[in-house]
Amino acid sequence: MSRKVILLGPLPPPFGGVSVYLSFLFEHLKERVSAVWAYYGDEAYAREDVRFFRHRRLGIVPLLVREGRGARVLDATHFHFEHPNPLLLPVWLASKRLLGFEWYKNVLDGSLPARYQTFTPTRRLLFRRAAEAVDEFVVVGEELRRWLREEIKVRQPITVIPCLLPIPRRHLEAPLDAGTEAALAPFARRAKRVCAVGVFIHEYGFAHVAEAVERLRAETGEDIGLVLLDGTFARDEEYRARVLGGREWITVLENVPNTGVYRILERSDAFVRAVVREGYGISRVEATWCGLPVVATRAGETRGLLLYDFGDVPALTLQLKTALFAPPL
Repeated sequence: MSRKVILLGPLPPPFGGVSVYLSFLFEHLKERVSAVWAYYGDEAYAREDVRFFRHRRLGIVPLLVREGRGARVLDATHFHFEHPNPLLLPVWLASKRLLGFEWYKNVLDGSLPARYQTFTPTRRLLFRRAAEAVDEFVVVGEELRRWLREEIKVRQPITVIPCLLPIPRRHLEAPLDAGTEAALAPFARRAKRVCAVGVFIHEYGFAHVAEAVERLRAETGEDIGLVLLDGTFARDEEYRARVLGGREWITVLENVPNTGVYRILERSDAFVRAVVREGYGISRVEATWCGLPVVATRAGETRGLLLYDFGDVPALTLQLKTALFAPPL
């Protein structure tokens, strides 16, 4: 920590896995970092060492000029590497050469190797330029390390840190606010309760979860409820209407603070992570901390989980039935 250290990425809300991760990291290191440069967040982080900027309007350039010279930047964003932006990335690389800051790229997106196969030639060129400019990679899994080393041929240091940060006890004991308690009441009265986390787009599989619960309700005659924790960082309104249509047993809660997630998981009997390509997947860890059986797609972290292939609703239904009525130890 002999040099100025800056954390770069999103802060909640929205409560996606990376923003939750960065807020935890900041909490653990706040006495050792100089600042956080955040492109999401709210007044809860209104303090002198947090700088909010508009990345789509090159708001990071003034920050780099004022504070970036000679700094070490731990970058948990997606627009410089995982989804290389054709404008932001060249500006970032030029600034790095001019200001001499060190770029530590924190890669949390486990879907990157699969998505790279679909990149256009232009995007692959941008990606390769970015990979060459990183000073050190910090990745969440061995598969990402292997892919960067063997497929992309990077020669810089690569550190594997699973990022399963210890959950502060106060998070496990934090109460829900009155509004959330009231909204959750119908769900809490159900005979069996299923929880899922994501957003209302196809890739997060809410439609598959709703269909599986609907099949189990018909098959078992049990009053099974479903609560969907919506992170709100993306939304397809037509998809949302299709998921919720006529299903009064579904409860939707938006932007639940991370401290409140544990209260909801504790009132559930099973958790489903239905995403097609897993990134950080912090919700799987949270559910495990609460002792819930977890049903998840075969993507990302899979140890100790009940698995199925994305879109295979019969398999999801079977695994969810196991989780609810014959949960493994």
